[in-house]
Amino acid sequence: MSTGVLPETAAVYWRPRVDERSLTRRGRVWTLTTVAHTIPFCIAAIVLFMLNPVSLPVGLILLVHAWAIPELYAQRGANVLKPKRRGEAGPEQTALGLLGDLVGHDARELLARTGLVIERGRLGTWVVGEAGAVLVRGRRAFCWCVRVDDLTLPSADRIAHLLLALRTDEAGFATVANLAFSGSVGRVRRRVAEPMRPALDAARRSTTGRTAAP
Repeated sequence: MSTGVLPETAAVYWRPRVDERSLTRRGRVWTLTTVAHTIPFCIAAIVLFMLNPVSLPVGLILLVHAWAIPELYAQRGANVLKPKRRGEAGPEQTALGLLGDLVGHDARELLARTGLVIERGRLGTWVVGEAGAVLVRGRRAFCWCVRVDDLTLPSADRIAHLLLALRTDEAGFATVANLAFSGSVGRVRRRVAEPMRPALDAARRSTTGRTAAP
């Protein structure tokens, strides 16, 4: 990681730069917000049943809502790693080879298996895809949505652009990107395609014990 500054941060001047402290705070706020969205449905279901057991079907609907809200949040987070439509095989293969030159041997092998790139940073371990990246810190994941403007680029080129931006300014990358989800790595893992899961597993192993989850 270099100590440069992404020029894109000027477009989001109102956002404070992301750091260790702000990540911890945002993770806790995200958890509290999710709880605040789900607990009222649970309480309402219990109260309705206590007042009149006949209202059980309504209570079950409320409980389904309470279950669905965090599930939808987690799916939104997993979508940042969702692969996009591939272009012609020739340019895609060339771009993949160039991307492989940017990473080390282990990351190159993982890229071939999962289509994702693992990058160690100061804030944690990043799993970089075409439409964003997941920052793994212990058992917690931060899913950031960010894309390359030129959608005609091969998928590997889009990953390479995000990887180079991350290496230029890790904190700036997280500042520019939009936080789509923060929660358990396992919840994100269950919602990505099975071939991609080893990338999240590798990222979690690399941070467990080094960065405790908030």
